[in-house]
Amino acid sequence: MLALCLFSVYRKQSFSKYFKYLFPEGVESVIVKVSSSSVFPCSVISVQDIQCPVYDLDNNVAFIGMYQTMTKKAAITVQRKDFSSGGFYVVVVVKTEDEACGGALPLFPLHQDIPVDHLSRQKNLEVLVSPAINRNVYVAGMLFCLGVFLSFYLVALLISCWEQYRKKNKSEDPFLNSASSLNDETASLLGKPPMCPKYDACGYGSIAAQHSSSVPSPEDCTDSLVSSGEATYSYTGLEQFKRRSLCYTPQPLSSSFDRSLENLVSRNRLESLSSVEEDDYDTLTDIESDKNVIRTKKFLCVSDLARKDKRVMRKKYQIYFWNISTIAVFYALPVIQLVITYQTVVNVTGNQDICYYNFLCAHPLGSLSAFNNILSNLGYVMLGLLFLVIVLQRELSHNHNRMNIRGQLQECGIPKHFGLFYAMGTALMMEGLLSACYHVCPNYTNFQFDTSFMYMIAGLCMLKLYQKRHPDINASAYSAYACLAIVIFFSVVGVVFGNGNTIFWVVFSVIHILFTLLLSTQLYYMGRWRLDSAILRRIFHVLYTDCVRQCSPPMYVDRMVLLVMGNIVNWSLAAYGLIVRPKDFASYLLAIGICNLLLYFAFYIIMKLRSGERILPIPLLCITCTSVVWGFALFFFFQGLSTWQKTPAESREHNRNCILLGFFDDHDIWHFLSSIAMFGSFLVLLFLDDDLDSVQRDKIFVF
Repeated sequence: MLALCLFSVYRKQSFSKYFKYLFPEGVESVIVKVSSSSVFPCSVISVQDIQCPVYDLDNNVAFIGMYQTMTKKAAITVQRKDFSSGGFYVVVVVKTEDEACGGALPLFPLHQDIPVDHLSRQKNLEVLVSPAINRNVYVAGMLFCLGVFLSFYLVALLISCWEQYRKKNKSEDPFLNSASSLNDETASLLGKPPMCPKYDACGYGSIAAQHSSSVPSPEDCTDSLVSSGEATYSYTGLEQFKRRSLCYTPQPLSSSFDRSLENLVSRNRLESLSSVEEDDYDTLTDIESDKNVIRTKKFLCVSDLARKDKRVMRKKYQIYFWNISTIAVFYALPVIQLVITYQTVVNVTGNQDICYYNFLCAHPLGSLSAFNNILSNLGYVMLGLLFLVIVLQRELSHNHNRMNIRGQLQECGIPKHFGLFYAMGTALMMEGLLSACYHVCPNYTNFQFDTSFMYMIAGLCMLKLYQKRHPDINASAYSAYACLAIVIFFSVVGVVFGNGNTIFWVVFSVIHILFTLLLSTQLYYMGRWRLDSAILRRIFHVLYTDCVRQCSPPMYVDRMVLLVMGNIVNWSLAAYGLIVRPKDFASYLLAIGICNLLLYFAFYIIMKLRSGERILPIPLLCITCTSVVWGFALFFFFQGLSTWQKTPAESREHNRNCILLGFFDDHDIWHFLSSIAMFGSFLVLLFLDDDLDSVQRDKIFVF
């Protein structure tokens, strides 16, 4: 049914027209589209049941049915089950003022006895009623969504089976086994140490018994790499990179035990002969245990920052997972309750200005007004769960390699701590759940539901990058989540009070810059500094000695380069926020986190290549594909189908028709692509340093 109507309103009164529509046989739902070439005057579109009286006045049009304000576009999806008469009225009311549509405030008379002459209010409208999508389109959309993300499970399963098959064939190859044993026998006959085990024998801090009857003590199961007699470190220069040999000949258990007794006796004799004055001096072994010595060296290796007991570190990083799981439960339950209340209010009152949908592509299902926007978030949940499965399989494989290691103690590769990976997968799943909750009824009061776990994902990714080379000094879960809670707090305050508030933007910019400086100091000195009353005096002393008395270059050049770039980016973002004061504060805050993450990731890649390391084909493929997917995802994100920064009527001017299967719009495709891109980004972090799995930690640089 297509109807074109032209009507005029004069003076103060509002004028209305209404049309009757009856559902054809077999049609269960239709969509009413109203369009106009002019923005003002502001109008109200209402869909009411066929009954008398018809509520067609400006002050009573909201009493019954569904309604929404309109400037240029309006669209309402109507279902037969909601109208007992088998049809409905489309009521169009032109309002006497335009404030509800973002227009100017109405004029008031200077004197009560002198009325204000409102100009002629006329609007041309086109009303189009067409059948909505049927059940087959719903089924096709759901199957497409499931099929896309289940294909990732299928690919992961095939890769896992192929990897297991390859390892099985490799272990059962008699030629390789005989060659390995022959090489060991030949080496022993020639009086040389046996060959080093390959990658699968590297235990990442585990220990294998040198004798079948020996049992490792708990103290042996540590990540400590440096012990007296194995390595020598110096304060400056490149002397610290003198490495111990990859292999050495294991000593018999009895001889090592006798030697330890001799050392103990000789040490007691020396101690008895030493004077009191000699006890006041530090011994050389302090170099290997004092944090102020180890962490302030000019050149650091992973072995210097992976000295703590791996069991303690494993529990420390597992807290990230348990804490985010607890946060997710306490955060999600009230959110779900709130959005259900929002949807109930929309259904009961019929006020469709409460929620900012893309009404031209909002397909209802049950009580939900826009089921397609909720369904498209399934990718976050499914891919987050798949990432957890991949991390679990990788951890089990790592533990299996540790249990079956042969040979002497080996410390290889980046320390394997999986707690942060589990937290990242959980955060991705929660992002999907909370984004779905937000799209139940999107508006400015619940926008933080959609962004809270985005902040967490960005923060956890930066922590994981830092943890790779600094496992012993990474932030604890409690301090990390406390900082993220502060970020979310500022997000809420900024959305509610930050629009045009100069005081808020000044305070936030100052806090942003101060936090950047404090974090830069913490990273530059590896945590070996104190924030106390004497901090200003120490800063003045450093500036005077290094900048005034003599121009000294920074001791840690690589770290300084990263921190200078980071400060430039953050100071620029703070200045932009203070000058422009963007209305969408939550997105601005998220942009700060993403910019810092991208900067750190680019620095990590550059320093990795600069240190002579390489990127294997699998992580390189992940980086390439993920970058391409992110590019397409951002293209669809910036289409802007609706915005709660404007009035509901103005937001509907950006609405567009569905572009995929007649069921999904641009924002749904953003959900699809961004979930895939986040999953790919996580895989990059998981596989990035696989090239170091057979490299000892005292040969892996810290940056």
